[in-house]
Amino acid sequence: MASVTFKGNPITLLGQEVKVGDQAPDFTVLANDMSEVSLSSSKGKVRLISVVPSIDTGVCDAQTRRFNEEAAKLDNVEVLTVSVDLPFAQKRWCAAAGIENVQTVSDHRDLSFGEAYGVVMQELRLLARSVFVIDANDKVTYAQYVGEGTDHPDYEAAIEAAKAAK
Repeated sequence: MASVTFKGNPITLLGQEVKVGDQAPDFTVLANDMSEVSLSSSKGKVRLISVVPSIDTGVCDAQTRRFNEEAAKLDNVEVLTVSVDLPFAQKRWCAAAGIENVQTVSDHRDLSFGEAYGVVMQELRLLARSVFVIDANDKVTYAQYVGEGTDHPDYEAAIEAAKAAK
């Protein structure tokens, strides 16, 4: 399993760690309108999945804004930001932040995404900062579990992986 800390403290991750080359596990999360979203909802597209502990914090805010900017430049790539924030809070944050190119989805209900991708921080019931790229055939082509939860992910590597995925 990935070794992760949050504010310097070791964290236990629950679920299965995914690796490049794995078949991407399916999941069910909630869109801002409470409708269900799954991996198959975007079948045939490349998916860049940005995972944040909480959209209302500085690094998570910056990460979501950065991927929102980059998403406008990517063809046939769907960008999702997953957190356990309630869908209502995500919708309010997106409206205030002017987010239009990233779909925020909530894993609050049953941690389906978090457990499938091994990013549930047991001690906090939040998701560990991470980024995944899944190709149009549902193969994982990029996976980054950020070692320290308050650090930024490698934006350039994730964006290049999304551009290279087919």
